[in-house]
Amino acid sequence: MQTCRMVRVPRLAEGHIRLVHREVSDTGAWPGLEQFTEEQYDAHLTAFLKDRPDGPVGVFAYGSLIWRRAFVPTAELRAVAHGWHRAFSLRQKRFRGTPECPGLMMQIDRGGRCEGILQMVPEDREHAVLGELWRREMTVRPPSYIPRWIEVAVAGGPETRRAIAFTANPDSPNYAGALQPEEVAQCLAEACGHWGTGAEYLLQTVVSLEREGFHDPYLWALQERVAALIESRHPAAFG
Repeated sequence: MQTCRMVRVPRLAEGHIRLVHREVSDTGAWPGLEQFTEEQYDAHLTAFLKDRPDGPVGVFAYGSLIWRRAFVPTAELRAVAHGWHRAFSLRQKRFRGTPECPGLMMQIDRGGRCEGILQMVPEDREHAVLGELWRREMTVRPPSYIPRWIEVAVAGGPETRRAIAFTANPDSPNYAGALQPEEVAQCLAEACGHWGTGAEYLLQTVVSLEREGFHDPYLWALQERVAALIESRHPAAFG
């Protein structure tokens, strides 16, 4: 007999997102940024894979890689990364923010515990898949998201595996470090770039995690704060 799992419904909703969203033109990368060349991407990936474990490679997905996958995995395994936690610790002046109103993006940073999905890379397309992933997650040097081999515990078994995870890079000039929840909520309730709002990213992530059966208390409390802030700024829309 199957049991029906109750999925929590977040307070933050599409109605809130519409009130924050605005049309923003992409002004492109600002002067002084050093971007990866095709040769640098390939060299970085080749060097990284020298330390690969035996067997198929897995990518630990904890945010947008869950709801906007970079590739079709051969298998998806529930996993936990001990020693890492989700945090909005990356300042963005582009994509989901502007120089006038920078946004914040989520990363995993040191400490805590993070549930996610281990996405297994097709062995016959490994280099091509990872090459595309490198280009998606890293755009400037030094990268804001840095790939690392981390240990993840796979659900249903005692073993741990080494997997690729794109983690916070404290050496990045855009690294914001540990911010108070109030500061993060204020930012996400306002910032918008040509990719959309930080509030939309938060909502997509919370919904996808709940759908997978993961409940992140930090993100859940954050979406409550963001929704309350938007409601306080637009009382007529929620009267």
